[in-house]
Amino acid sequence: MRAVQMKAHGGYEELQVVDLPDPVASAGDVLVKVGAAGVTPLDRTVLAGLIPTAARPPLVLGNEGAGTVLEDPSGTFRRGERVVFFAGAGGVMRDGTYAELAIAPVGNLAPLPDEISDVVAAGLPAAYLSAILALRQAGFRKGDSVLAPGVGGSVGNATLKVAGALGASRLLSTAGSPGKLDAARADAGLGAVEVIELGTENLAEGLKRLAPDGVDVVIDAVGGALTGQAVSGLARGGRAIVMGYVAGATTEVAITDLVWKRATLAGFSLFASTDEQQAEAYGTLLPMISDGRIRPARDRAYPLDQAGEALRHLTEDRPFGKVTLAVSDR
Repeated sequence: MRAVQMKAHGGYEELQVVDLPDPVASAGDVLVKVGAAGVTPLDRTVLAGLIPTAARPPLVLGNEGAGTVLEDPSGTFRRGERVVFFAGAGGVMRDGTYAELAIAPVGNLAPLPDEISDVVAAGLPAAYLSAILALRQAGFRKGDSVLAPGVGGSVGNATLKVAGALGASRLLSTAGSPGKLDAARADAGLGAVEVIELGTENLAEGLKRLAPDGVDVVIDAVGGALTGQAVSGLARGGRAIVMGYVAGATTEVAITDLVWKRATLAGFSLFASTDEQQAEAYGTLLPMISDGRIRPARDRAYPLDQAGEALRHLTEDRPFGKVTLAVSDR
């Protein structure tokens, strides 16, 4: 099979197209013919060698995808069935989805409705599973207000759309530039999102202006200084869930924001989610995408042999919407 393999830790030039033996599905795994693969910040983190527990190069990156089942020893999925999947250890501890064929744990797959294309579905697991499961962890209820910083980021954008579809009373976010703000206004799937442009005011100031009584739920995939500022804007009994740190791994939180508001601050990792949680999330999410209640933001799809450029574009250009790889048929 053709695959894009990380030959060494370093820059995008370390991603090279190679021919590898076809993987074999063992007990508990499913062999999938990949139609498209998602490109995520995790891929860049692995490429840079910043995850000490990750497998050493050579390694095929990619942690999410969509395609058709070739072999399922468990019999859960039939041959030829279209699926979307989170690859679990794929792209981190073993070869992932930047390939014509990939292995994924059987509990991490879901049947893919005909209305959703592979290139759209491939960008769903990391962002949309994280969004809905983080909202569940936060105890989101219909009528809650939700802040998800990073309106143009895959998780931030997904969280806003999921929360809106589930009945949030208010949606708030941030944009790092006028361009991102313009793109957010053009994203019809976002609905009535109030966006704080960070070039004109910081998040704490924006929250004092827009939500002086605070927000009920924060889902933060950005990190850095924004995390502490988001916590400062929680309402009494508010809940903040943090899952990312693209803006930095440290922040400053005022303990009084937690104590006097009886607020909570917790972490989230998709890797810790159970099969049952993923199945419930897909069962909620996929029908809403199929019927148009949720419209995922897409940037572009690159061919498999341009995976290095796709990852560079995601990391350095910071596009609005999901970047994917369209994997050629064998």
